[in-house]
Amino acid sequence: MSAFLTIVVVHLLGAMSPGPDFALIVRNSLTFSRRTGILTAIGLGLGILVHVTYAVAGIGLVVSQSILLYNALKYLGAGYLLFIGWKALMTKTPAQRSEEIMTKRADIRALQAIRIGFLCNVLNPKATLFFVALFSQVIAPSTPMLVQIFYGLYMSVATFAWFSFVACVLTTGVIRKQFTKVQIIFERTMGVLLIALGIRVALATRE
Repeated sequence: MSAFLTIVVVHLLGAMSPGPDFALIVRNSLTFSRRTGILTAIGLGLGILVHVTYAVAGIGLVVSQSILLYNALKYLGAGYLLFIGWKALMTKTPAQRSEEIMTKRADIRALQAIRIGFLCNVLNPKATLFFVALFSQVIAPSTPMLVQIFYGLYMSVATFAWFSFVACVLTTGVIRKQFTKVQIIFERTMGVLLIALGIRVALATRE
C-alpha cells in the first residue's frame, strides 16, 4: 500500500507538471473541442501503457543506458513536437478564410486526435526516464507481475482522467467564449511553446 500511495503521488505530480502532454491538451481542447481534448487524453493514457510495458520488461533500462537508443527516441520526440508547433504557427487567420469555411470548421478525426496524444507521450524521452526510475526505485523487484501491471493500468487511467478533466475545464462556456476572441494569438503562442519544448527535448540529457 505504501508503494502504491507513493506511485499515486509521484505520478500525479508528474502529470500535473508543465510539459508536452499538458501543452498538447491545452491546444487541442481550445483549438478544436472538448471531444478532441478527451480523445487526445485517451492517446496520452495509451502512451503510458507503452512506457509501463518496457519498464516492466526491463527494456526501458536498456534505452536509458544506451546513448544511441536514447538519442534516437529524443530526436524523434523533438521532431514531432517541432512539427506540431510549426502547424500551429501556420494556422490561417480569419482574414485568410471565408466566413463559411470558419463556420464549418470541423474537429480532427477521432483516431487522429488519439494518435497525436499517443505519439506525443511515447516519444517523450523524459517519460522514459520517469518510468524507468519509478519501476526501479519505488517498486521492489519482488513485487508480483500482476501488481506491477495493476500499477501501470492505474497510471494509464489516471493520466486519462487528469487530462480529460483539464480538457473539460478549458472548454467550459466562459473560457471558450473568451478564447474565441484570441484564438489566432493563442495558436501562434502554443506553436512557439511547442517548438520551444521540442528544442528543449532535443537538447536534453539523461541526467
